[in-house]
Amino acid sequence: MDHINFFKVAAASPKLEVANPEYNAEEIIKNIKLAKKKNASIICFPELAITGYTCADLFLQKKLLSSAEKSLLRIVSESQGIIVIVGMPIRAVGRLFNAAVVIADGEILGVVPKQHIPNYSEYYEKRWFSEGSNIPQLITLCGHEVPAGLGMVFCAKTPKGDVKYGVEICEDMWAPEPPSGPLCLMGCDIIFNPSASTDLVTKHAYRRSLIAQQSGRLMCGYVYAGASRSESTTDVVFSGYTGIFENAQCLKEGERFKDEQLIIADIDIDRLDFLRARNTTFFTNYYDPEIEIDHEFEPMESNTIDRHIPSHPFVPEGDEKLSRLKEITAIQTSALTKRLEHMRVKKVILGISGGVDSALSLLVAYRTFKERNWDTKGIIALTMPGFGTTDRTKNNAVALVEELGCSLRTIDIKKATEIHYSDIGHDGKTLDITYENAQARERTQIIMDIANMECALALGTGDLSEIALGWCTYNADHMSMYNVNCSVPKTLIKSLTAYMAQEIGGKVHVVSKDILDTPISPELLPSDGDTITQKTEEVLGKYDLHDFFLYHMLEGGASPRKLYFLANIAFKNIAESDEILKTLKVFITRFFSQQYKRSCMPDGPKVGTVSLSPRGDLRMPSDASAQIWLKEVDSIK
Repeated sequence: MDHINFFKVAAASPKLEVANPEYNAEEIIKNIKLAKKKNASIICFPELAITGYTCADLFLQKKLLSSAEKSLLRIVSESQGIIVIVGMPIRAVGRLFNAAVVIADGEILGVVPKQHIPNYSEYYEKRWFSEGSNIPQLITLCGHEVPAGLGMVFCAKTPKGDVKYGVEICEDMWAPEPPSGPLCLMGCDIIFNPSASTDLVTKHAYRRSLIAQQSGRLMCGYVYAGASRSESTTDVVFSGYTGIFENAQCLKEGERFKDEQLIIADIDIDRLDFLRARNTTFFTNYYDPEIEIDHEFEPMESNTIDRHIPSHPFVPEGDEKLSRLKEITAIQTSALTKRLEHMRVKKVILGISGGVDSALSLLVAYRTFKERNWDTKGIIALTMPGFGTTDRTKNNAVALVEELGCSLRTIDIKKATEIHYSDIGHDGKTLDITYENAQARERTQIIMDIANMECALALGTGDLSEIALGWCTYNADHMSMYNVNCSVPKTLIKSLTAYMAQEIGGKVHVVSKDILDTPISPELLPSDGDTITQKTEEVLGKYDLHDFFLYHMLEGGASPRKLYFLANIAFKNIAESDEILKTLKVFITRFFSQQYKRSCMPDGPKVGTVSLSPRGDLRMPSDASAQIWLKEVDSIK
């Protein structure tokens, strides 16, 4: 994991006994030892974890406070090699503060008091605790003077780079202006929240949403440790919820209402830094930390990371899959509707090959026309068989068009292409790039000319993956009047096609299944009977890998070494390391060398976070060098 800055964090909600710091310290230490065994760098415990949150008027007892301080000393002694954030009541300047103590390598680094003290509904903390703004900047704790206050930024200086983190406590997150906002504008990468939020019907979903939103808004890691179920149930119940989030994504969460919880996940610090640097509005207001505490820290080395790395990051998973596919379809159809209404036409024309890309473009056009109650005969689908066209792909193309009730035309391009070969002095037998591209350009010429004849929009079919790799013929399938697939990667194209075909049902669904099972091919080289001899992935490598590299390079700024590292995790037991490395080199080489095609690509809608439009997301010179990226690829062993 050289030069890959993941930071392993833990959230714990241990068993406790209310008002028994000695017992609670034992449980806290047990979790610290377990977290260290799992190579965690920081562990966060709940609000007032050393005493318990529900001590009520017992917080005013000197015996409880002195016992809490003695128990803290025991916890400090167990903090070698790990950073610990633990909640406890602290007395200073005659007042009591609900605070989090930050410890590392056997030393108390600082004390962060709770800023917003709730005093409503079941909460009445102002009965005991003072607002955090009243705490002095230096307090005596465990016989030492330690810094205390709000706006405190901790900086762990590690061999892989600095990791800045801050703390807000429970209610602070629920306030109109949470402290985590300024803390992140002071440079914090991760926010830790020792909390004691009660559990009520429907409250958990809102709380979880709040954590996710805050981590997304601040482009930070957010670690939440909720009070244990073993808190007092005199009037309320706590569930011990623990959750670790990164930029609105839940990396790990514990199961509520268990005796104890310990969850661990890796925060991708480099990705967060990349996202913030890209978002120029993030640091519009930069705050200087009121107190910054630097400390040297060497995380324990780990060869694995505790987070799910999806092998298909563009493809939605789980419960949200259907709603996401529906939303993408709506974006595509809305985009096409707007373009057709602007042009004042109700006709589109496209080439339909029997492959998945053109099938999706056809289905989007069909859905657009049906939603507007336009005659689907206005969708002109051309099959243009050439030297490599197989019966399977042609028959599937014809069947799909006929079942959708669109206009079908077949124009064989072989004769016209042979004449063209003769005109330019090509023998028509040498299977070179000219042999292939002449067919692609002949097809595009036909589409464009009929579009003029019919006053129709020439609809593109190329997808995001092909655009990224430049796997298209310049001024041929590279060109159209509008392309609804331009920001849909190959891995997502398949899911969308299956979804839209299933929505229509009948034979359309049956035909689409065979289209999805057909090997990806431009069919530009002579076929062997009905067998597709030219298979794209045998030349380029798997699109699954290319899409994976594209996502993490553009969404996280991942270096080649990091792309290789992540892919080996995501494709474990699916792709060999040698295959991953070989495909990575192809990806980087082609991504750089083919930019000139993207610089003049047609209009088309952005549907996800990654787009290669030269007018939108990617500003890149066509003659940029890939040397330093390829050099890093070559250094990977």
